[in-house]
Amino acid sequence: MTMTQQQAKGSYDAKDLWQKDKNHFIHPFTDFSVFHENGCDLITDSDGIYVEDAHGNRFIDGIAGLWCVNVGHGRAEIGQAMAEQATRMAYFSTFNNLSNAPATELAAKLSELAPAHLNHVFYSCGGSTANDATIRLVHYYFNRLGKPSKKRILSRTNAYHGTTYMAASLTGIASNNWQFDTLDLVTHLSEANCYRRPEGMSEAEYCDHLVDELEQTIDRLGADNIAAFIAEPIMGAGGVLVAPQGYHSRVQAICRANDILFIADEVVTGFGRLGHFFASEAVFETQPDIINVAKGLSSGYAPLGATLISDALYAVLSTPQGPGGVLSTGFTYSGHPVSCAAALKNIEIIEREGICENVREVGPYLESKLKTLASHETVGDIRGSHFMMAIENVANKTTKELLPVDARVGDRVAAEAQKRGLIIRPVGHLNIISPPLIWTRQVVDDVVAILDEAFAATTRSLKADGYL
Repeated sequence: MTMTQQQAKGSYDAKDLWQKDKNHFIHPFTDFSVFHENGCDLITDSDGIYVEDAHGNRFIDGIAGLWCVNVGHGRAEIGQAMAEQATRMAYFSTFNNLSNAPATELAAKLSELAPAHLNHVFYSCGGSTANDATIRLVHYYFNRLGKPSKKRILSRTNAYHGTTYMAASLTGIASNNWQFDTLDLVTHLSEANCYRRPEGMSEAEYCDHLVDELEQTIDRLGADNIAAFIAEPIMGAGGVLVAPQGYHSRVQAICRANDILFIADEVVTGFGRLGHFFASEAVFETQPDIINVAKGLSSGYAPLGATLISDALYAVLSTPQGPGGVLSTGFTYSGHPVSCAAALKNIEIIEREGICENVREVGPYLESKLKTLASHETVGDIRGSHFMMAIENVANKTTKELLPVDARVGDRVAAEAQKRGLIIRPVGHLNIISPPLIWTRQVVDDVVAILDEAFAATTRSLKADGYL
């Protein structure tokens, strides 16, 4: 840690900062039932796998900021790359046939890393805007082909694709859109939830069941009215749901047969979380027409999203509409040079340090150690893959009945873990672990020991309050 960083540590007036935050900052996904009284925990410092709050308390980061700080916190060389680019040229437009060096180099690098047919990159500012921009481009693509009726998008219940208007409409988590409007362009299919599949149905039969539903939906809506199917390779905020074996490749084959584009939302799974830069082909044996990325693209050091587009789609999108016609979509910050410089350095670190290899080695160990928590009374399911895991809390393991919402079981577990120096994410009855990709086996052992105590304490508190 540099002297400047040491001098900065502890320089905040924690009480003043807490009050200002409570008075003025509208946080994403604010729980106003507790925020007005409790405010927020203010994270002020970070280093490697650790973060520190305004009071000097240190925690293991078990969520990588928000699925995104893949290379860990405090990477000075990323900060330096950003500073050098900012002082050389912080910003210039990429509209109207203008470009910049980092955006160009990053587009070439992403094309190199992605499945071979994805050689064209459209930049946005994050995951939501990547998904939003993608749907606009998909509709434009079919308009250009003379198929303007192909507008409907197939998504899935409990999918998470963002909170901009179109992305929120793609998102299938009901609570995300309570009293918010959505666009009537999306049909949601069933989630692929192996833990809660119909009683007596094998995983293979469950896959058949989900595929049948897709085929029936296409028949009902008409393939001529459907533009695309969008899916996360593993569902993230919707519960870290891993589809049955073969699901994604079968869905893609059905989409191809019906002239429906297959979009992989790799905002979470991309850049190493499952042990590969892109999971679609390497893990799930699919070749999407479009892959969307953000989060781990820059490891959260700067806002950046990207849509990777196939050669076949680009051939249509890049054909001039006519004299004076342009591809009239984009963002002021598309291909922002400072963000792209951060992403380039981030990718360099992932490659140089073998971070994907670390995930492939430590990830299965994390899975196996977390499964030891199944002995706790409230732990119903432990699922996920590599550095993308979730624990589902239940009232009854046999019936899989959930605890009442007001038990706030996920919050209880997270609070008990935080008391012991670990931050994990509560999502209703779930707890999510999605750490920086530099965790070692020793860190895994330390984390699971904390979680063991946290679940035991949670069970005691639930019993004391009459929920168990």
